Formats: sequence, C-alpha cells, structure tokens
Amino acid sequence: MSTPQRGILAPVPRLARHLFFSLEAGASPAAVSAALAALVGHADGEAVVVGLGGVLVAALGADIDGLHGFPTYETAGVAVPSTPFALWCWLRGDDCGELLHRGRDLEHALAPALRLDGVIDAFQYGPSLDLTGYEDGTENPVDEAALAAAVVSGQGPGRDGASFVAVQQWVHELDRFAAMSGERQDLTFGRRKADNEEIDDAPESAHVKRTAQENFSPEAFVLRRSMPWADAHSAGLVFVAFGHSLAAFEALLRRMVGAEDGIRDALFDFTRPVSGAYFWCPPMREGRLDLRALGL
Repeated sequence: MSTPQRGILAPVPRLARHLFFSLEAGASPAAVSAALAALVGHADGEAVVVGLGGVLVAALGADIDGLHGFPTYETAGVAVPSTPFALWCWLRGDDCGELLHRGRDLEHALAPALRLDGVIDAFQYGPSLDLTGYEDGTENPVDEAALAAAVVSGQGPGRDGASFVAVQQWVHELDRFAAMSGERQDLTFGRRKADNEEIDDAPESAHVKRTAQENFSPEAFVLRRSMPWADAHSAGLVFVAFGHSLAAFEALLRRMVGAEDGIRDALFDFTRPVSGAYFWCPPMREGRLDLRALGL
C-alpha cells in the first residue's frame, strides 16, 4: 500500500532548504529516468520531500491528472508570477551543514539531466510565526482532516497517497510593514497580534476574510507548511500548500487577488510573490518513492 511522504504531514522542521531544479536542454527520457532512479535513493519522504513538475512528467511521456501550470495574475497592485521548475526538493532538518551536504549530494546525483536553478534557506521563527510576528497557519487542518485535505485517495495504485503542492516565495517589505500602526497591522491580517484572535469587524480586504477556507463552496482547505526565509538583502515567506488537488489553492489565490469581487488581499500592501510553481509529490511504497504513475 502506498502512503504519503511523511514530511508532508509532519510539523515543519526547525530548518529547511528548498532546492529547485530545471531540466537540461536535450536531456533524453533515458537520462531523466536515470536521474529519478538516483532520486529514489536519496528521498526518504521525510528528511527529503520531493515534488515533480509538469515538464519533468512530460519528459517521461507520462501524465498526472490534475497537474498543470501555475496561474498568473496582473492587476493594479497585484502581480502573481509563474516560475515553473522540473523538480522541487524540500530538505528538512535542524543543522545547516547537514542540509548543505544533503543538497550537494542531490545535485550531483541528478546531473546531468537536471541542474540546480534555485535555493531558498528557511527557518522557524518563534512558535510558527511569520516575520511580521503574526502566527502562520492558524487555520491548518489537523489529523484526519489534514490527511483528507492534503492526500490523494481513490485514484488507484501509484496515485493514492500522492499530494499536489503549490510553492511560492514571498518578499516582505518589512520597513513598510513596521511603519503601519499596530491597528492597521492587525486589520491587514484580520487577527490581533497580541492574542491571535480573529477580529470580527475586520474589513473585507483582511487576509482572514479573503482566505476563510470554510467559506468557499466547496470548502478550500489546504495544508500549509510555510516557513520564513532571509538573506543579506531581503526576507519573507516560503509559502507551501499541499492539497489532494490544486483546486483549493487556486480558489484561495483567486480570492486573494480579487479576481471575483475586485477586493484584493491587504497582504499585498507590504508583500509580493516573486515565484510560483506546482508539483506532484509521489507517494511512498515500502520506504521508497512510488513512481508507478510515471511508468517507472
């Protein structure tokens, strides 16, 4: 029986390293297959969670129903880009050096068919806080609800136990956020920073009003595993949302950008996404990635 990659349902780690790989031009199906065979030897689904992009699936002549391109939006005050990749590896742990070497091993194992095109180092801040100081993932489903939201079922061998994931890098303008009054900050999120309580009379642009998952039809629950990131010049959030399909995330994103009613999420006042990609996370079978859906 296939099961989900354990890292998907586990709490976020203390540290993480996100690796994004692109397919080398001219890579043959045989070379891609060899790279995935090597990946199986490195990905345990817990310390290394992996997701395959549409271009990689297509390179194998395979098809994963429900996996498609990331949507883009461009309106006043909102820009949501699509930055597809062939492969995403989410390295989870508590030691920077260990994550670095694990990533180097993966990079060498996947060459020459795949090349490393991007790296984001992420970390926990306090008790699951965003860098703004607000709690992240308050409405996350748990236990059986998390399993139902995040994991494919009823689709057959090689597909049950899989998950779809949306990954975005958001850049916060922390100086702009810090210049807001405490009240405006609270109304931007729709929660009070002091106690994380929802503000009943928050404006319709408040993030919690835009993304109340239970208010969609059907309900739009996703399992978030987001973490802050920072480098020498910028900082923000690596947004990671798992689902049994991509429909719930897309419903949330449409509401955030105001595609339905013209009201954009107030988060766009101080933060913006600079990347966006979808991946299919294969299930595990007998401790190894189950790639039967790809014909492997």
